[in-house]
Amino acid sequence: MTNPVLLLHGFTGSVQSTWVPTGIIELLSDAGREVIAWDLPGHGAAEKHHEPEAYAGMEEMLVERLPEGQVDGVGFSMGARTLLCMAAIAPERFGKLVVAGVGRNLFERDEAQAERIAKGVQGEASDDDVHAQTFARYAAEPDQDGIALSAFMRRKHYPLGPEQFAKISHAVRVVLGSEDFAGPADPLIAALSDVTFTELKGCDHFATPKNFGFIDAVLDHLEVF
Repeated sequence: MTNPVLLLHGFTGSVQSTWVPTGIIELLSDAGREVIAWDLPGHGAAEKHHEPEAYAGMEEMLVERLPEGQVDGVGFSMGARTLLCMAAIAPERFGKLVVAGVGRNLFERDEAQAERIAKGVQGEASDDDVHAQTFARYAAEPDQDGIALSAFMRRKHYPLGPEQFAKISHAVRVVLGSEDFAGPADPLIAALSDVTFTELKGCDHFATPKNFGFIDAVLDHLEVF
């Protein structure tokens, strides 16, 4: 019996904007895999709060929502970090993992840049801050709430360091675009005990979920044929 597949989108994303346009839900479903796709708190159709404290403990809460047994997981960007945290919290609940759009950035959090992005999604991005401006455009989509997203960005983040990585013995596929600001992938690859890597040539961060190489890596790693 195959595991269900959990899909977790990135910051300012949603199930509707990240997974639906690519057809990946249909591909997995057609192959007989049950798909669990959640909007992260503060995003899309999920409950939205305007205080950072409301998002504390998000990873533990999401673990509690998992069905009985194991799931495989696919995460992009913030969803990838969340997936790794969840796998460290409850290793026995997960099978294979695919994490995309993450690498060096997991180990070098830039608090000043995070605050600029938080201000950007609430409509205060500087004209010369490309990252903040990009996230601000996604935050302006009809199903998003910029104030909730800024609170989400300012929440207390679950730790992801050596102690957590030591608990992640799952088979992990790391997928990263050659032009992704989150790279390089080397620190993440070094931190994982059972890892394979797929590089998406010429692909930047925001194009990753729609890249055919990413979709192929998911289907290959999860053995969906």
